[in-house]
Amino acid sequence: MVLPMTQPPKPAPAPAAPRPTYGLVAVAVPCGRVTRPVFGRHGFAEGALVTDWPAIVGAAIAHFTLPVRIRFPAKERSDGTLIVKVASGAFALEMQHLEPLILEKINGYFGWNAVARLKLIQGPLPETAKRKPPPPEPPPLPADSSAAIRLAQVEDPDLREALARLGRRLAKP
Repeated sequence: MVLPMTQPPKPAPAPAAPRPTYGLVAVAVPCGRVTRPVFGRHGFAEGALVTDWPAIVGAAIAHFTLPVRIRFPAKERSDGTLIVKVASGAFALEMQHLEPLILEKINGYFGWNAVARLKLIQGPLPETAKRKPPPPEPPPLPADSSAAIRLAQVEDPDLREALARLGRRLAKP
């Protein structure tokens, strides 16, 4: 009697190699590693409170305030005190009235009771990048120029105005 020969089990296929990234890395990956020590010295576990401050509290409040530091009780990471720099005394009074709402927004953003109270300090805020004023508008095209005559033939008023602006910019010395 001949017994059928059994085949040994096939080895499991090797896992697929990760796709090559060709040196491209998302900016968020190294950014966290770079900013964590700096923000950590100021009590920010993550830089999100500083970088997302306008999204957390709203643009109107963020325009007059800046988070400076979070101080937590010893060996804890909840019920901290957020120190906020406020541009003026008048707005500091407004912040005192808005404190419960702001704390709710901050803690809702983090998902736990990270901040229990605000401590307000008054002082100048760093200037944001100043925008250059727009360049002065060039003078209008002369009515007898060939460009003005061609513009008169354009039916769409928005397109006509855009082309006129372009012509004035190009004609500028």
